[in-house]
Amino acid sequence: MKKKNLSFWLFLAPALIAFILVQLIPLLSGIYYSFTNWNGIDSVTVKWTGLQNYVAAFKDATFTHSFLFTLKFTILSLIVLNVISFGLALLVTRKSKLNNLLRTVFFMPNLIGGLILGFIWQFIFIQVFDALGRAIHVKWLLGWLSTGNTGLAGLIIIMAWQMSGYLMVIYISSLENIPAETLEAAEIDGANAWQKIKNITIPLIRPAFTVSIFLTLSNSFKLYDQNLSLTAGGPAKATEMLAMNIYNTAFQFNLMGVAQAKAVIFFLVVAAISLTQVYISKKGEVEV
Repeated sequence: MKKKNLSFWLFLAPALIAFILVQLIPLLSGIYYSFTNWNGIDSVTVKWTGLQNYVAAFKDATFTHSFLFTLKFTILSLIVLNVISFGLALLVTRKSKLNNLLRTVFFMPNLIGGLILGFIWQFIFIQVFDALGRAIHVKWLLGWLSTGNTGLAGLIIIMAWQMSGYLMVIYISSLENIPAETLEAAEIDGANAWQKIKNITIPLIRPAFTVSIFLTLSNSFKLYDQNLSLTAGGPAKATEMLAMNIYNTAFQFNLMGVAQAKAVIFFLVVAAISLTQVYISKKGEVEV
């Protein structure tokens, strides 16, 4: 029994040590520094300031705007991504010789880095859309990233283009595990395509929705690189998301303590929303 316990801890040790060094210690350090006047460099003269940084964070109008903008972006991305991903999964699980090719094509954008992806779409939105708008005399194509609304739409398009293929794979794995006999029985009973999707497919792949919604939530809230390369928070911070606001507070304004407080608030909000979503989704799976 002792040998089994020893081998268990030996196999677990590398991952556990990495988790403690890379995740746990920085998390606890960040929480501690959020209650101090730490400047990011000198850790000797650090003084305890209590909730002062948290008060400053809540009074910061840019932080409130970034939170609301990120929340709006997350809700819209959640709907758009999962609808597109589920639709693509249904498309590529039909009997067709092009299935493997389509799966590869749809998944490929996920292999492109966020910064590069942002610059690619920045060129499309600014140059291609502008040229197209002038050619066909459509005004809404001009100055695509010059307002907060079009900037939000641009970020959602990038997110959907990059992540839809990844979530599609999750949906495919669940769709292919649905018993063919169940769908055949529904067809015999006279169910049409929509009725089969609504009453059979969706209830049977609820775990896939749970995972996909969780991934969408976490990735949307933490988005930074695409936000940086596409709009850099502009115009006038109209498209600045939470991660960028925290980064700018720390490294642009050198308010490390306030930035740490914002990061802790950010962590608690994301954790609460994610855990609530998983709990509700899992409860739904049991009921099905």
